[in-house]
Amino acid sequence: MAEPLLLIPGFMADARMFLPQVAALSAGRTIQVASLGEGDTIEDMAGEVLASAPPFFALAGHWIGGLVAMEILRRAPERVSRIAFLDVLTLTETPNAAAEREPRIAMARAGRLAEALEQEIPAAALAPGAGRADLQSRLREMAESLGPEAFARQSRALMRRPNQQKTFSNAMVQALVLCGAHDTLCPVRRHEFLAALMPRATLCVVEGAGHVPTLEQPEAVTDALRGWLSTPYLLRRTTRF
Repeated sequence: MAEPLLLIPGFMADARMFLPQVAALSAGRTIQVASLGEGDTIEDMAGEVLASAPPFFALAGHWIGGLVAMEILRRAPERVSRIAFLDVLTLTETPNAAAEREPRIAMARAGRLAEALEQEIPAAALAPGAGRADLQSRLREMAESLGPEAFARQSRALMRRPNQQKTFSNAMVQALVLCGAHDTLCPVRRHEFLAALMPRATLCVVEGAGHVPTLEQPEAVTDALRGWLSTPYLLRRTTRF
């Protein structure tokens, strides 16, 4: 049996973010989808995920889940067999960007969670087309399940996120760096930089997808993850689906 796969959802998302990948990849391995828990820092979230994680696992995270995955790799590299980052940023948040989160937190706590989420993940960050409205509805459903306090905690964690570039440059595990071609929140050029930092990274740019490629182009993401999981070593390259 292959090593377990631990998936960490993105901002205000749950296991439904990875539903197509879980369905496609679970036949040959155990798959666990983590919860970000009650922490309001990336470090606390990583500690909660590690506490319930298998002893040794493949690890993939989307956006804030990718930041948690970075911290897990820094903290417990001996437990991570390989790692995948989906639509993520590595740098600390700028003061202006952090300040812009405060009105969204207040909005969410005032009963306007859907509006706050739409500002956090605007339509322009998703791939254009007929499926965009449906995807926004699915994102709202996940966010409403988690609630406004989760929005506040995850926003605070993004505001305080550490710079993990040293972790990347020291990582010797097989890595996949994946992003949607239309993602304006975590743009392609940032993923190119991240892949260049890692000695054993493959960059995958998913066409026809934006910030949530797992749901926008699920088959392409599943194919990329399957290749990452099955190959012991990959030279860094760029692929487009």
